[in-house]
Amino acid sequence: MGGYLEKILRVDLSKGKITTEELKEETQKKYLGGSGLAARILYDELKPGIDPLGPKNKLVFATGPLTGTKAPSSGRHLVAAKSPLTGAWGEATSGGFWGAELKFAGFDAIVVEGKSEAPVYLWINDGEAVLKDASSIWGKSVYQTEDIIRESLDDKKVKVASIGPAGEKLVKIACIMNDKDRTAGRCGLGAVMGSKKLKAIAVRGTQSIQVVDSETLDENAKKFREEIKVNSFISLFTEQGTNSIVLTMNTMGTLPTQYYREGVFEDAEKIDGNALMEITTKRFACYGCPVACGRGHVEVKSGSFAGTSGGGPEYETVAAFGSLCMNNDLGSIVKAGIICDQLGIDTISAGNIVAFAMECYERGILTKKDTEGLELNWGNSEALVKLVEKMGMKEGIGKLLSEGVRSASQKIGKGSEEFAMHVKGLETPMHEPKGYKGLGLGYATSNRGACHLRPEPQMIEMMGVARPELGFDRVSGTYEVEGKGQVIKGLQDYKTTLDSLVLCSFIYDMYIYLPDALAKMVTAVTGYDFEIGELVKVGERIFNLQRLFNVREGLLRKDDTLPKRFLEEKTTKGPTAGQVVELEPMLNEYYTVRGWNEEGIPTKEKISELEL
Repeated sequence: MGGYLEKILRVDLSKGKITTEELKEETQKKYLGGSGLAARILYDELKPGIDPLGPKNKLVFATGPLTGTKAPSSGRHLVAAKSPLTGAWGEATSGGFWGAELKFAGFDAIVVEGKSEAPVYLWINDGEAVLKDASSIWGKSVYQTEDIIRESLDDKKVKVASIGPAGEKLVKIACIMNDKDRTAGRCGLGAVMGSKKLKAIAVRGTQSIQVVDSETLDENAKKFREEIKVNSFISLFTEQGTNSIVLTMNTMGTLPTQYYREGVFEDAEKIDGNALMEITTKRFACYGCPVACGRGHVEVKSGSFAGTSGGGPEYETVAAFGSLCMNNDLGSIVKAGIICDQLGIDTISAGNIVAFAMECYERGILTKKDTEGLELNWGNSEALVKLVEKMGMKEGIGKLLSEGVRSASQKIGKGSEEFAMHVKGLETPMHEPKGYKGLGLGYATSNRGACHLRPEPQMIEMMGVARPELGFDRVSGTYEVEGKGQVIKGLQDYKTTLDSLVLCSFIYDMYIYLPDALAKMVTAVTGYDFEIGELVKVGERIFNLQRLFNVREGLLRKDDTLPKRFLEEKTTKGPTAGQVVELEPMLNEYYTVRGWNEEGIPTKEKISELEL
């Protein structure tokens, strides 16, 4: 098959041993790459109940068959392991250039196991791999680490994925950074890397990727690029970045505010896409992407954080440190985001936890004594920035909070567990599900916990777009629950396919959807005849395998739930006023269309049907 190097790099850090194994054609066809390949490896090789931060956990970095080709936005990669934050399936994807460079360096995936006695980093150069001493960069920030590694290797084109001090200190919301500002953010995978004393993976390659039918690939890639040029949503992303959706979310009453008590933020205009555009000096485009939605560089011009500069925040970061915390100071949001990037922590989880701490402070559950003098009042931007740094460095109150909102609330007690916003231990992202009931079902049933990307149904629910090739001919309104089980099942399967091809959600699903063109590109690259229905079936196979991973870890129907605030507490402002998420009827329908039993376990018939 084309599109693959057909090589997996195996790194045993305990033994200091590096080997290469073949990526078999059957695995390519059944699991594609990315999320699917990682699921197959981890399900087969991890025993249930292992310590996520112990040497028996394995960390998988994986690309897909289109990675590094002429397909639009084909530079992404996926990282997966058993999550130390949730104790369940953990995965995260990242954009930038690192994924494509790994393919050019000769490998489809890397599997890291064991634990090194001393800090090391992995250097992969055109099919050759060695472990190098990282003692001198242990403790350095992500930015410093990348610069030092490139300088030591005397090659500015080297791409680096690394952890910051947070990952080294086993902070459970630690992420893995690449290209300085791109993030494999969710599930605490940076802590897994830190537990193995692996500081970074540097890659450089010049190898070519074989494509079976380059003419068909070019033709269908052109279709995507032409659609991008005329798509009004995408043009906003180019101009304002992902933060362009702030005002739309606010108008719809779905911008999480005051720790999800409301969906409307009165100061939304102070932190929206226009406000961010005013301080943006450079845009960033991932490998092969014509959109450039990233804010490559921003400079804060006024206020307490004037002079702050660096990579700009995405929507999730702005909402997490902004409306969620009742904070209208864009400069502080930029500062908090840069701290997260340098220390290596997930901005979604970090913002969620800061807002949780602010509510605890408001209720008197946390006092000034507990916070070492920080006044965690709503909107206190100075305290917010300091708390983020404390979490990343695991200092003071930050040590407790860095364990994640579920663990922190259990230790703090005093009723704080009732309003800790997470699913399966993963902090909820910045999308209010009371305005999109299907999103609530998606949060509850996602294999990695509260995930907005899989299935990301907001546009579908809002516009009522049917997608029969994904299994649903109609979509009920955003506030309705009937039929949402079929919709979410179809979208989850498709998005799992995208994460196994490791492609960008914005281009290939949320705003542009050309299923036949996508299938033709996959077929053109690999040479294997994939129709869109077959690709979605692959996604269903992978989603069920990840579900079985979680079942083996003890997760059942009781874990497919939402925080009380979504289920019972009604907002008072905007279009979502008076709404809650009616989960149970959607969940019952979802289990039925999934072919799972009442406890949410795939039946023997479903397992057989999916060739698992």
